[in-house]
Amino acid sequence: MSMRDRLAFAAALALGVGVGVGLAADAPRFGQPISPADLAPWDVSIGPDGAGLPPGSGTPAQGAEVYAKFACALCHGEKGAGGPAGPLVGGGPLNSTDRDPAKLIGNYWPYATTIFDFTRRAMPWQQPKTLTDDEVYAVTAYILALNKIIGESDVMNAQTLPKVRMPNRDGFISKYPEKH
Repeated sequence: MSMRDRLAFAAALALGVGVGVGLAADAPRFGQPISPADLAPWDVSIGPDGAGLPPGSGTPAQGAEVYAKFACALCHGEKGAGGPAGPLVGGGPLNSTDRDPAKLIGNYWPYATTIFDFTRRAMPWQQPKTLTDDEVYAVTAYILALNKIIGESDVMNAQTLPKVRMPNRDGFISKYPEKH
């Protein structure tokens, strides 16, 4: 490359960078920083220890009513036994010899708080995030009772739900162990 070509290349590069910097300075600035008050309704994560659980409560009997009211059986079957979206109950113990185990709430999920968290975020599927906290506690209690993890008269709330010992709690390997 000749000296003249090098100078032309350097000039083009300098002009291009200069134009790019000038354009970036004039770029529109959409949005604004979000305030903690605006973020709070979206910060709905529930930890395994129950951190983030809201006030409220529910029983399995109340949960059966919520399950019927929101037609959960259309996707999950009568009493969670199975439907197009899969069962919520059943499944045997997981073991290393089963090549394709049924991973269900009662035999796979390590924390009961995950049931609450998922249900509150994603159910009912046609109108997610529309259940009240009491309804979510109730349907969570119903699912736990159907899996025979809690009793029919147990009340689930921010204090009792994290104390529920899921059958696979010690068999689950977290991708993020520092968070538990």
